[in-house]
Amino acid sequence: MSVSEFSADNGKPPRRDQSALPGYSHLRNETSVAKPSLVSRIQDAAGAVYQKAVVESIMRRSNLVASKDGRRIPLKLEQDEPLVDPRRGSPYVSNSIRTSRYTVWDFVPKQLFFQFSRVGNFYFLCVGIPQMIPGLSTTGSYTTILPLLFFVCLTMFKEGYDDYRRHRLDKVENAYFATTLGKEDKFTGKLEPTSKWGRFNPFRTKDTTEPRPCPADNFQGVRWVPTRWANLKVGDVILLSRDEPVPADIALLYSDGENGLAYVDTMALDGETNLKSKQVCHAIEGCDTIQGIAKCSTEFVVEDPNPDLFNYDGKVTLNGKAVPITLNEVIYRGSVVRNTTCAIGIVLNTGEECKVRMNASRHPKAKKPALERVVNRIVVTLAVYVILLSVGVSMGYVRWHKSYERHAWYLDHASVPFHEIIIGFIIMFNNVIPLSLYVSLEIVKIGQLLLLNSDLEMYDEETDTPARCNTNTILENLGQVGYIFSDKTGTLTDNVMKFRKISVAGTVWLHEMDLEQPEETAKPSPALREVEFPKRLSAVYRPRERLSLAIPEDQPEPIEVPMTPSRVSMSGRRSSSHWRSTGRPDHVQPEVNTTDLLEYMRLRPHSAFARKAKEYVLAMALCHSCLPEYKDGEVDFQASSPDELALVRAAQEMGYSVVQRNSKQITLQVAQPDGHAEEMKFDILDVIEFSSVRKRMSIVVRYPDGRISVICKGADSAILPRLRLSSLAMQKANEVRQSADLEHEMFRRSEQMEPRNSFGGRPSLSIRRNPGVTREKSFSRQVQLQPQPQPIASRSKSFELNKLSRRSEDQPRISITTRGVSFDISRNQYLTPTSPYMPQVDERLGFLDDPSIYDESEVFTKCFKHLDDFASEGLRTLLFAQKFVSEQEYRAWKKLYDDATTSLSNRQEKIEAAGEMIEQSFDLVGGSAIEDKLQKGVPETIDRLRRANIKIWMLTGDKRETAINIAHSARICRPGSDMYILDVTKGDLGDQLSAMADDLTIGSIHSVVVIDGQTLAAVEKSEELSQQFFYLMVRVDSVICCRASPAQKALLVQAVRTKLKAYRGRNRRGLTLAIGDGANDLAMIQASHVGIGISGKEGLQAARVADYAIAQFRFLQRMLLVHGRWNYVRTAKFIICTFWKEMFFYLPAAQYQRFNGYTGTSLYESTSLTVFNTLFTSLCTICMGIWEQDLRAETLLAIPELYVYGQRNMGLNFWKYIRWMVLGAIEGVIVWNGVWAGYALLTGPGPRDQGLYALGSLVFTIGILWINWKLFIFETHYKPRVVMTCFFVTTIGWFVWLSFLSSVYGASPSGKYAIRDTFTKLFGDDAVWWSTCFIVLGIMGLMELLFKAIKRNMLVAGLWQWPPWQRKKLGDNVEEWDLELWQELEQEPEVQKNLAKIARDDQDEEEEEEEADDFEEIEIDISRRS
Repeated sequence: MSVSEFSADNGKPPRRDQSALPGYSHLRNETSVAKPSLVSRIQDAAGAVYQKAVVESIMRRSNLVASKDGRRIPLKLEQDEPLVDPRRGSPYVSNSIRTSRYTVWDFVPKQLFFQFSRVGNFYFLCVGIPQMIPGLSTTGSYTTILPLLFFVCLTMFKEGYDDYRRHRLDKVENAYFATTLGKEDKFTGKLEPTSKWGRFNPFRTKDTTEPRPCPADNFQGVRWVPTRWANLKVGDVILLSRDEPVPADIALLYSDGENGLAYVDTMALDGETNLKSKQVCHAIEGCDTIQGIAKCSTEFVVEDPNPDLFNYDGKVTLNGKAVPITLNEVIYRGSVVRNTTCAIGIVLNTGEECKVRMNASRHPKAKKPALERVVNRIVVTLAVYVILLSVGVSMGYVRWHKSYERHAWYLDHASVPFHEIIIGFIIMFNNVIPLSLYVSLEIVKIGQLLLLNSDLEMYDEETDTPARCNTNTILENLGQVGYIFSDKTGTLTDNVMKFRKISVAGTVWLHEMDLEQPEETAKPSPALREVEFPKRLSAVYRPRERLSLAIPEDQPEPIEVPMTPSRVSMSGRRSSSHWRSTGRPDHVQPEVNTTDLLEYMRLRPHSAFARKAKEYVLAMALCHSCLPEYKDGEVDFQASSPDELALVRAAQEMGYSVVQRNSKQITLQVAQPDGHAEEMKFDILDVIEFSSVRKRMSIVVRYPDGRISVICKGADSAILPRLRLSSLAMQKANEVRQSADLEHEMFRRSEQMEPRNSFGGRPSLSIRRNPGVTREKSFSRQVQLQPQPQPIASRSKSFELNKLSRRSEDQPRISITTRGVSFDISRNQYLTPTSPYMPQVDERLGFLDDPSIYDESEVFTKCFKHLDDFASEGLRTLLFAQKFVSEQEYRAWKKLYDDATTSLSNRQEKIEAAGEMIEQSFDLVGGSAIEDKLQKGVPETIDRLRRANIKIWMLTGDKRETAINIAHSARICRPGSDMYILDVTKGDLGDQLSAMADDLTIGSIHSVVVIDGQTLAAVEKSEELSQQFFYLMVRVDSVICCRASPAQKALLVQAVRTKLKAYRGRNRRGLTLAIGDGANDLAMIQASHVGIGISGKEGLQAARVADYAIAQFRFLQRMLLVHGRWNYVRTAKFIICTFWKEMFFYLPAAQYQRFNGYTGTSLYESTSLTVFNTLFTSLCTICMGIWEQDLRAETLLAIPELYVYGQRNMGLNFWKYIRWMVLGAIEGVIVWNGVWAGYALLTGPGPRDQGLYALGSLVFTIGILWINWKLFIFETHYKPRVVMTCFFVTTIGWFVWLSFLSSVYGASPSGKYAIRDTFTKLFGDDAVWWSTCFIVLGIMGLMELLFKAIKRNMLVAGLWQWPPWQRKKLGDNVEEWDLELWQELEQEPEVQKNLAKIARDDQDEEEEEEEADDFEEIEIDISRRS
């Protein structure tokens, strides 16, 4: 099924067996009978205590009880005393806002708790405290606690600075100016006093805002004066002007707009692009002056603050009469006044109690990296290991004490208590968990931050905006994202509407006057280029054969045969037809455009088609609410929505310009064939406004010739039932729907037979097992194991009336057709022979004489087909209809309409009922398609992210139809997508979810769920529905949530984030990422694991608060697939290699205890040991953590499936850590026994220096050299010059250090170690010492190389898995291939070249054509490599 909508009219869907979907069948029972566990009860009790003791007592944040009658706000010029909040018994909160996380008072306690809640810091605190006790430590008293405190203070300083930056931004917003009533102007022309301290305060925020000019109105000393936003109070009266942001939630008192209307832009609140009209309550009059406000004895009684953006309850009492106040009379903070010169309002809610702030996450928690969870487990494991090791060697001491110490006369009375021995060993081995891990990790994060910020590939030249990292603690989270929650407006779209296509009289025309005309001749049509594609031959895999890999850029798709023939242009694409649909790039665009249409109308103005086309353009120019205004001699328009603006501008481009409009008349300037312009004046008799319920707008106008016309535009579902031939229209619509359903089902079945990767997506790379078969070169970069089944049908047809799925194209499809018009000329080509006196037109326009123009049935069929094509391309569709009425008929209706507009009860309902009476028996004029322009590269980015196993959710405050259209044009919805619309108004939600579960059980290639805010609110209220809903949502591919408030967006993100915790191992679903550009996105950005802000048209709020900021959505693919992957691999390698080197290095010291009686004597000299992590093994891990690139950027972009490496946590998991620790232990044992054997047993004359320092220095040297060689040479894949420089500096530096120690120490032994001149004169000149060193290193190196060779051959042979005896061939799922195989693969020059071609997504057509001719498939000869 394409769209599943569960309608109450059709009855409830049958309940089915859900046992096939694991866990779902018993979900309701589990939620109903589940009892809270003991742990949950303890957590609830602890939470209650914390709420009372900390939140309420210390932080003074208490849960407020709802007031009895709401808040009462009298309308006065000035409040004598601040109004009191009945819930608190104190004045209402101030209008200042705070997005910073801390205050001066709670910063230190919060940060200390946060820092020592990290397992590593708590461990070092537990070690550092006993270390300061005299006599317990053998490594110094403050070597742990001082570095720990320094590190914690440094981290707290960084966090404090980040929060201070947020505080400064809050201060800037709170310092904006508003205009309110007062007696004294404290700001205009005055400088605020600055104290001496303030002048030199580096943290002082400078304010550059200036107050707006105030009107010269005065009454009893009260006038309009500027004040800071932070100083506004509930009950203040404020004055707003055009393009001014609203500083608080207000009720409208006056507007200079027609009929008291004010227009506001609420994009920052709900993401909607249409302007909202706000109406002054009809009971309030005369508030346009200060005197009028003073005389208006009014009291407002309104609801308590709450986060509901879409409802508002209140009343206004005037002279004892109460009139309700709804959302229509209230303007929220965050809105911007548009198209209104002056508006006056009274403040209802301030500061944190405003709707926009209550929808924001006001006290977000600091985010932690996901890898920290694994690190904490490792730290706990190593802490247990340290304790067990310490207990083990302590037991060795007990044994040695019994067998030797108590019998030795020189050790009489020298025994040490057991607890001191075990604590001493714990302190000795505590560096197995190195504090340097956390210090070096901060350095690594800074390096990663600088590399990300300096990436020119994510720099936007147009806005001069680079990528910016605001939070460097979670950089590795970028490589583990599994869900993206995206805003729509400003994030995916540019919020620029362009009129794009016309359907009139069964013909379709492309409008591209706004696009640049190409200067050169036409290029060969891509459609013609795509015709030639080779046949694919099947082959059988043979293990030692040559293996060929092909990377597809454009998936070969079925040949599309148009429903109606069109003229084939052998010259290729027309030079003017250079627009392509982003959602369906395969669609053949019309050969003719509106320029051709106007030329035809000029040549044959009296033809039947020209009359219909003129009616259409007139309808566009008349049916709207736009107001023309002139700026610098150029006409511009004030529009309530960008859709209307696009229509009016398109009419202007086609010669029908709106030059003047008022409430009574529209004046058009119509271009004439002879070049001059004629003015036409149309009287506006009535306007029936658009509403979300009506889904249409109508205007009644009187033509210059006296005729009265009703013109209506709206959604097809609203227009079709109101046509004169509605039954015929509905029949044709059903036929188109059935055809679309059939084609969609065929497409789904064909897709099910296509190869899939390990997570069910289309593979970017497929394997050709027998490249010896001769084949043609192909632009379609794809070779299959077997012939790929071709879908029988390639397009899906639907439109809004039937709620069908509108699908975008996942990959460009191959078509044998060129661009042409989409209508039928198969029958009579011409209505009548061409008259010799009739002006000749272009032969391409000959189809306009087709008699089908007069056939209503044919026109309906073709128009609905066009609408379906428009919708499948992601274009917004509208239908225009018109009828003429007599004077008597109009006057009869006018009386009813006037009664409705003046009614004091149910006015809106009566207006809609009256409008319904005249909106009948229309004639269809035509259809239009408006493009909501996407940002550059959005469809390609979403397609690439989907192939990376990332699920895309679109959360928007816009209406459902708009959201679905954008989902198709952005390719969130694919051609074969199954769309399920959940609607609480259409029946029981539980039944809808059950039916959806059944369909998912049957199988779906790509599933999309559409839900609105009202339905989501119903889900929130029911625990049972919430469990069912989120259980299914994490299993679908995409979700579109429309009409969602900011709080609901955050709820979805938080709920999915919670659900993802249940998935482990290979079933991990990744982390959540939220991306947006407006204030309404802040809550979900802060609720996600990773928040990304776009520096968009809605301001910089999101970019400032988010963890990362980018200029365009398209940069997200590089940030995740490249930097995310690299940073995850870098951090994972850094962590695991740090733990490995500590395990490897300290194990010989533990083995040495056997030879000193387990007395705790250190094998290593203390000075060298102190700088071990700082000087000699830090660069090898830091360089790896900053510069490592396990795969090239081109490879990661060309093969997005490789991103699952981080999603599945394959870089750092507990079992990988165990393997590395075992490896470190084995290598540590080999080093100690190798040194002991080579240095003490197997050499003839023996070493020249047999002291402890020489022995320890030998082990130390082998440890330093092997750690650096292994990490720099064997484990680091990307070795730029800086990395190799660090390798040589570290290696040489160690021997310089030995020489330095040898020269600075005194001649007498330093404790247990004789150091003076030992390296320069004793063991440094000893061949035994050096030979032992290099023999042990050689053995280690040979073992490493041998292991890598065995692993590589086992990978090729299919034996590198568990159990190894179950031999498997190299899988078709490239994301499951071992990393080393990919590293070897991308070294091939031809592979590099082609991967780079695929990775580029900004190629022009000429480059693509050249690549189509020159492309060679990627081949790997595994038999040669093995």
